[in-house]
Amino acid sequence: MRVVVLSDTHSPRRWKGCPPAVAAQLEQADLILHAGDVCTADVLEFLAQSAPVHAVMGNNDLPEVADWGAPSTLELDLEGLRVGMIHDSGPATGRTRRMRSRFPSADLVVFGHSHIPMDVEDDGVRIFNPGSPTDRRRQPRGTLGLLDIADGELRSARIVAVT
Repeated sequence: MRVVVLSDTHSPRRWKGCPPAVAAQLEQADLILHAGDVCTADVLEFLAQSAPVHAVMGNNDLPEVADWGAPSTLELDLEGLRVGMIHDSGPATGRTRRMRSRFPSADLVVFGHSHIPMDVEDDGVRIFNPGSPTDRRRQPRGTLGLLDIADGELRSARIVAVT
C-alpha cells in the first residue's frame, strides 16, 4: 500500500490548485492521509478523486471539513499497521511520550501543525510529520510524505520535496 501524507495545505490562501509535483504523487496513491489545516473541504474532495482519503481537523479548518467527515483524532488499521492521526501534537519536548500515551496501540502517529517535516522514533512510537506542500514557512522546500506499507509493517517512510 502506497500512502501519500499531506498536512497544512491551507486552502485557498496557500493551496490555489494542486501543485504539479503533488499531483504526480497522487497518481500513485492507494490511500491519502491529511493531518489537518486543509481549511476547505473542496481540497479533500479533490484528493478523493485519486484515492480514499482520511483526514483530521486542524486548528484552521472550517466547519465544512468536519461536515466532510474529519474528526479531531483518528485511529486506523492500514494492512495491519496501526496509525494514529492528530493535527497538533504539542510542544517538541516530550512529543513522542505524549503521542505514545494518546495513541497507546499505534505503531505510527501522523501529525502536522508545525509545517516542519519530521520522522522520529522514540518511546516505542514512530511519529511522522509530512510538512506542508504549499506553506513551507521557514523550511527550504514544500514537502509531503510517502509511506509504503506491506504485511503490517511500515517498509519505508520518506519526506519528499514538492516545491
